[in-house]
Amino acid sequence: MPSTLESLHIDAHGLTLHARQRNPAGGPAVLFLHGWLDHSHGFDALAEHLPEDWRLVLLDFRGMGRSAWLPPGAHYHFTDYLVDVEAVLNGLGLESVHLVGHSLGGVVATGYAAARPSRVRSLTLIECLGPSGGPPETAVRRVRGFLEDLERAPRRKRYPSVEAAAARLRENNSGLPEAAALHLARHGTEPVEDGFVFRFDPTHRRLFGFGYDEAQWLALSAAVSCPVQLLIGSDGLRVDDAQARARMEALRLSRPPLTLPGGHHVHMEQPQAVARALVDFLP
Repeated sequence: MPSTLESLHIDAHGLTLHARQRNPAGGPAVLFLHGWLDHSHGFDALAEHLPEDWRLVLLDFRGMGRSAWLPPGAHYHFTDYLVDVEAVLNGLGLESVHLVGHSLGGVVATGYAAARPSRVRSLTLIECLGPSGGPPETAVRRVRGFLEDLERAPRRKRYPSVEAAAARLRENNSGLPEAAALHLARHGTEPVEDGFVFRFDPTHRRLFGFGYDEAQWLALSAAVSCPVQLLIGSDGLRVDDAQARARMEALRLSRPPLTLPGGHHVHMEQPQAVARALVDFLP
């Protein structure tokens, strides 16, 4: 049986982050970064298939999973997640790590690898080639939308059961298998008086006021100097258009993208295959 992932808490400039770690004396050290509104348990099945001697760290981003929320009136920004990654490395005494990022986690991992090249040994992107910032002409509409969205009070929807919460996850992601949705819901909800609510801070659902345009993101991608691999689901991210090709070229992928059967959460659908890809790739 794989060894247990132990919970720990890390200070990020006054905000308490939650992470889970396996084999703190082992190596190589691999840090896993989850997707938007997900949490570290999305990597549980994958972790079971990775070598026992590896040091695994699974982070909950701020305002998600069991990490602390920002205070009322504060807003989440992309650069906050870079702070989270840096806090984990500093808090755990890690000079460098291999980064594995799914979706939003892949965006964060790419940004961090660009900013801190000496601290990232390799980059594995799962279903991610960067954010959808849109063309420059959307900038004004984005800022207006951000201000207008402030009038909408954050709300935590109640669900009668964990199963109902899992069904809601599948409504938003039709390709998410039932078992994966139930796992995410079990670890991503908490009981309240009249049912269950998701743990993430509902402020995350507000519109963002800033997005990288394509030129900026290509510049960040080109600054990544470590080996990079891309794993995608057969029913997930499309990599056959001009934008995807330009982003892959900027990243200088170490190998062609690996397509596995599945959708956006392919690491939960094909944990053994993703684990093999990591074992084969990590230098």
